[in-house]
Amino acid sequence: MKPKRTILCVDDNEQSLSHRKIMLETRGYRVVSCSRGEEALERFKRGGIDLVVADMAMPGLDGPQLIAAVKNLSPHTPAILIASRMRTYTHDSEADVFLARGMYAPADLLERIRLLLIRKRGPKQRVLQRSTHLTHQIGVA
Repeated sequence: MKPKRTILCVDDNEQSLSHRKIMLETRGYRVVSCSRGEEALERFKRGGIDLVVADMAMPGLDGPQLIAAVKNLSPHTPAILIASRMRTYTHDSEADVFLARGMYAPADLLERIRLLLIRKRGPKQRVLQRSTHLTHQIGVA
């Protein structure tokens, strides 16, 4: 049985946060939810977080600031920024993916999460072993 991945969800809108948490947990993810950026950063520092999903606009430490702090601590941790307006795409952020609130289907978010976690993990061992085996068979150094 493969270990569950842990996703840190951050949003000051409790309804959005609850909806995202339920959606992710029913798909087999462990979810840590926070309603403030500062709280989320402290939780991230404790470790065990595989991916961050943050709302753009929050009081105090907002989404882009949170993601910048996360990337500063752990550059390879993937992050998704959810923005309420399209023009926020031009906002300077280190997020790996930008999604406009209300403009994406839940399946889109789940697929982005899946792909980011695969990219973070790297190729499966089986693929690496197979390519190494093929390299030895054809004599490439």
